[in-house]
Amino acid sequence: MEDLPGGDRKQTVTIYDIAKKAGVSPSTVSRVFSRPERVSAATAKRIRDAAAALNYRVNPLARALPTGRTGALGLLLSDITKPVFFDLVRGAGQVVSAEGYTLVLAESQELPGMEVQAADRLLSLVDGLVLVGTRMNEEDVLEFAERKPLVLVNRRVSSLPHVIPDITPGIKAAVAHLASLNHHSIAFLSGPATSWMSTWRWETALDQALDCGVNIVEIGPCSPTFEGGAEALKRVRASGVSAVLTFNDVMAIGLQTACAEAGIRVPEDLSIIGFDDIYASQFTSPSLTTIRTPLREAGEYAFRRLVAALKGMDEDVQGDLAADLIVRRSTGASGRKP
Repeated sequence: MEDLPGGDRKQTVTIYDIAKKAGVSPSTVSRVFSRPERVSAATAKRIRDAAAALNYRVNPLARALPTGRTGALGLLLSDITKPVFFDLVRGAGQVVSAEGYTLVLAESQELPGMEVQAADRLLSLVDGLVLVGTRMNEEDVLEFAERKPLVLVNRRVSSLPHVIPDITPGIKAAVAHLASLNHHSIAFLSGPATSWMSTWRWETALDQALDCGVNIVEIGPCSPTFEGGAEALKRVRASGVSAVLTFNDVMAIGLQTACAEAGIRVPEDLSIIGFDDIYASQFTSPSLTTIRTPLREAGEYAFRRLVAALKGMDEDVQGDLAADLIVRRSTGASGRKP
């Protein structure tokens, strides 16, 4: 490759450069990268060797023109800054890379309207899409699924493929843990009203509380943020509960911080249990008892299912994704009488 005049940039290698070096026609080079089955193995190897020598990289958008495939897979998150998604993205990235695809990330900032727009744009750039905790209505999700393969994480919509960790064991253990500590009245601090997962966690907690003979109230909907957890303290105090299970760890940390500022001791005056076991949960003071969900594995399974769909395979590659309780120091015995 030659230097461009007046700079250090290199000229872009084209299929014509590769054809000249390999001694074949440009159309043969094009077939190697779009329809390799139509070229002999020996010729294909010679062309790929020439491309490697010239440091040629396939432009996925250009490749999409004749093949309809971009070689990219999309991942749409509700909020890309949420610590809970870090492991999920890492698990997704490993599968995508191993399968020879490129991962494209986008976020909706917890806004259903923005999520619809982001999904629409992504589907024009990728071969398939994974939606995590989508806030879209079912009609929109189904419409997108008609365009390209789609997999859901932490959401069920009709018969679409989905990956959802089993939260029941974790919530059952959490409620039983609080009951064993003499907590007779607890609260669930719920997330956004549009969150399918928040509704499922509340309903599961309600069932488990009834089974354990524990009173439970729902407080919310709340913003699934540090501020959302902190702002809920007033309603938590008014409810008269001695323990709180929050929609996520970030809210739990916000609530715990607000308690410290208000002179409310955790866990002596109020026990708190978070959800997701983000990295920061073990470093709070006191450290946060939480329900761990295997989101790294969820990311891996979701993209394995997506790749399987692209290959025309209807495989359920999901394994064991059960949530479990991680007991730390933010829960303790209640001194209140029932």
